[in-house]
Amino acid sequence: MAGLKSFDKWSPVIVMLAVDFAFAIVNILLKEVLNAEMNHLVLITYRQSISAIFLAPIGYFWERDSRPKLTLKILFYLFFSALVGASLTQYLFLLGIQYTSATFACAFINIVPAVTFIMALPFGLEILNIKTNRGRAKLIGTFVCICGALILVLYKGMPLVTYSHPEAPPPSMQQAISISSGEKGGRWTIGSIALIVGTLLWSSWFVIQSNIGKLYPCQYSSTAIMTFFGAIQSAVISFSMDRNLSLWILKGKVEILTVIYAGVVGSGLCYVAMSWCVKKRGPVFTAAFSPLVQIMAVMFDIPLLHEQLHLGSVIGSASVIAGLYILLWGKKKDAENCSKELTQEAEEVKDTEAQLQLTTITRCP
Repeated sequence: MAGLKSFDKWSPVIVMLAVDFAFAIVNILLKEVLNAEMNHLVLITYRQSISAIFLAPIGYFWERDSRPKLTLKILFYLFFSALVGASLTQYLFLLGIQYTSATFACAFINIVPAVTFIMALPFGLEILNIKTNRGRAKLIGTFVCICGALILVLYKGMPLVTYSHPEAPPPSMQQAISISSGEKGGRWTIGSIALIVGTLLWSSWFVIQSNIGKLYPCQYSSTAIMTFFGAIQSAVISFSMDRNLSLWILKGKVEILTVIYAGVVGSGLCYVAMSWCVKKRGPVFTAAFSPLVQIMAVMFDIPLLHEQLHLGSVIGSASVIAGLYILLWGKKKDAENCSKELTQEAEEVKDTEAQLQLTTITRCP
């Protein structure tokens, strides 16, 4: 019995560590195939299609008794959710990963909770009371996250980890190296802008998803439909930009492995695992593991892909992680306070009912 209780206590931790490890591998694989010039929209289309095929039977059998009627309003929300959260967001993040690095892109993913918190305030989905410690923590955490993101974009800093080459380039290549360095700086800027816009879109997706959860509270079915719409949208955009059918041919084992892994594991199993952890421990616990994706990505990104680690990335990433945990601490205190209020209300209702019953008994002849 003690062993089962211990496993039940630590199993969500183990699952989330596995999810973060899987996401880190997804980022590394995506970086590899994008460097090999695989089309972004083709990759997204394949990934969304595989995810939809994988999640559809799960949603059908798991939620067939609780699934409400699918109306045009719900379909519109899901279509728009796919456009904001799947097609455009994934395209921008893939562009950002290709033009920067997997580690840099993961740092932007970590600020999504802070940006979502700001977007949720006008809609009444989040309450901020700066007179309380939890309210001040959420405000300070959001500010620190945003400052960390600005450091990542505006300050690159000196390289902390570099890879030396045994042979120096000949003089005739100096001009080419200078041009390539300038082009690399421009690509880094474009990648940073893509990551910023992708972060804003993904954060807005969470706000939209809160409405979808009320209208259609079937997470597996709604995600399967959303990824189906996302696959169609990505395919349409891809064909409108380039109708060359040769782009859709997967070249080599790495591209095939990446598409299957990103679809089944990245958009399928990881989503199921995170949903299970949210049900077991709540959203704050699940979101708290997000920064580990970046740390795990560093473990692969630097030694395998020979990416340089800059001082600005370290300072910005540390600020983002610190701000995120301050924000999550405030969210956790909010949840505890809400739970206490509900418990007090339930006790008051019980006391009122007991008094009414006692009054009724005393009045009986």
